[in-house]
Amino acid sequence: MSRPALRAAAALAAVALASTLASCASGAAPTSSDEPAGEPVTGGAVTYLEHQTYTNLYPPQAGFYPNGGIVNNITARLTWQNPETLEIEPWIATEWTVNDDATEYTFELRHDVTFSDGTPIDAAAVAKNFDTYGLGNPDLGLTVSEAINNYASSEVVDADTVTFHFSASAPGFLQATSTINSGLLSPGTLDLSLEEFGAGNATDIVGSGPFVITDEKLGTELTFAARDDYDWAPANSEHQGRAYVDEIHLIVTPEDSVRIGSLLAGQADYIRYVQAFDEARVESSGFDLYAPQTRGVNNSLSLRFTNPLLSDIRVRQALVAGVDAQEVVDTIFTTNYPKATSALSSSALGYKDESKYYAYDPKKAAKLLDEAGFTPGADGIREKDGERLSLTVYEAQPQPLSKQTLELVAQQLKKIGVELNVKAADAGTYAEDIKDPLKTPLYHSMVGRADFDVIKSQFFTKNRNVLLSDDAKLDELLSAVASEPDSDKRVAATQAVQDYLAEQAYVIPLFEEPQVYGAAPYVHGIQFESVGRPLFYDVWLDKH
Repeated sequence: MSRPALRAAAALAAVALASTLASCASGAAPTSSDEPAGEPVTGGAVTYLEHQTYTNLYPPQAGFYPNGGIVNNITARLTWQNPETLEIEPWIATEWTVNDDATEYTFELRHDVTFSDGTPIDAAAVAKNFDTYGLGNPDLGLTVSEAINNYASSEVVDADTVTFHFSASAPGFLQATSTINSGLLSPGTLDLSLEEFGAGNATDIVGSGPFVITDEKLGTELTFAARDDYDWAPANSEHQGRAYVDEIHLIVTPEDSVRIGSLLAGQADYIRYVQAFDEARVESSGFDLYAPQTRGVNNSLSLRFTNPLLSDIRVRQALVAGVDAQEVVDTIFTTNYPKATSALSSSALGYKDESKYYAYDPKKAAKLLDEAGFTPGADGIREKDGERLSLTVYEAQPQPLSKQTLELVAQQLKKIGVELNVKAADAGTYAEDIKDPLKTPLYHSMVGRADFDVIKSQFFTKNRNVLLSDDAKLDELLSAVASEPDSDKRVAATQAVQDYLAEQAYVIPLFEEPQVYGAAPYVHGIQFESVGRPLFYDVWLDKH
């Protein structure tokens, strides 16, 4: 279904939202979060409010947080990345071996696990998953996962052993097996087309995790039911067996005031996307706030240098110097959104502090623009050879307070004689315009992943390519990150990319983006995977 159709469906359902929330409300008064939680209680249903509707449940498409939050709970993975240590731990795979140049990975599997339709999760099923994610399936429209590089083939050694072969070193593959992009689906589900993974078909997705989707109201609601037979949590998890709660009722609630009001009124138990301006209200009302970091490429503006106005490095350097990221954080956000000091988050693997390149210096910016031949026009906007230094950026709907952020940046850039036009993401030409550097010379985005490969995912020409780049050197540097088996050299390769992005003034990092959640104090066991997607498996309710 198209996005306009989804929006229409959501609009039609908005009238029923209040009554839905009321019917899901527990009526129980929250208990103080300072009280000891006690032992987990099994049973009950959680009403969870999501900011946006999902678009697709094919795991390689799960980078969009509403997609990933669902896939995270209906699929198990070969491995688990500990969100505290970032170490890779056993899950469906009990052990693994990797050859010296990271071109061959062999996994030993548990033999007592099944998909939700009863199909065994054996080596053949796992092989089909990674053949699909590593090679794609053009006939079905299934894309290659951005988390997997250099994939060649799988080999079923026996029922509980599978080997994966790569055409070149793939040091990020072990971590890739822990991500939602590698969620294990039944062989039959992998025969669906990409469209059949889309909205309206959630109950058809047969996964391997602790929950199954039992009901869907298009664009507005999903119901997750706990699998009674689930007994294969990650090996190091204290909690084994089925999930504690019986059901999760996910309700799409785009309006900030409705999400917050429903939480504080006891009509919802747990919500995603607490805006910065609501954080104090949530905490002062005695509710719990969670702000896990996304540990990847920071919330940034990509400067698409193939646009003639941005082809001169001095112009790009001027834009970097003309943006005050600290003012953005101080004006719009909270301490949960630290100012960015590199393209990568300070909690990302391989981070390097590049602050010296990103200092706010409007005088330097003006000087650089003078040197580039742009002089102030009658309205203060600089011009060169009759062309105004006027640029366009689209609001990024997945990013927090994107419109407000971009409008403040536009005010800052106006002070140095640069016009930045901020367009709404629902404009009719949005989908095509963002692929054209002439129409969208600046692009607002981020990406979360707790692996070195995240920087390649964002900037490589065959991945997200947010720069719409033609820079062969940048591609070469990014390829080194994804193909260097030596961990120390991989750190150096990642830092070399950060150096290059900073030196070339290709990005303007703004802040380290968290995912911010609110919950009633009687909701316990709230956990997240390594980049801030919710895990419902450990959640339990203490309503008394």
